[in-house]
Amino acid sequence: MMRVKKNDTVIVLNGKDKGKRGLVIDILPKKGKVKVQGIAIVTHHVKKKKQGDVSMIKKEESFIDLSNVMPVCGSSNMPTRVNFSIAESGVKARISNATKETF
Repeated sequence: MMRVKKNDTVIVLNGKDKGKRGLVIDILPKKGKVKVQGIAIVTHHVKKKKQGDVSMIKKEESFIDLSNVMPVCGSSNMPTRVNFSIAESGVKARISNATKETF
């Protein structure tokens, strides 16, 4: 189970966007990469392919390393480490290290 999931709010720990918060858009678990909304913006120059198309400069988020982000606890609104626990029903849940609440 991943420590960060899609639609989690995370804070960036390293890089040019250090300290910024955003929602997780996409995750590549095997590569250990994550795409966060509004973080690591790159510019692509797109050429027109057919007649009638328009060439443009497109800005979009790129993937950053999973180790450079930390999930934000919903109750305290602070970054926190994540632990796991297994409930009596056998379901694995993520638990905030700071507040000991599931999220």
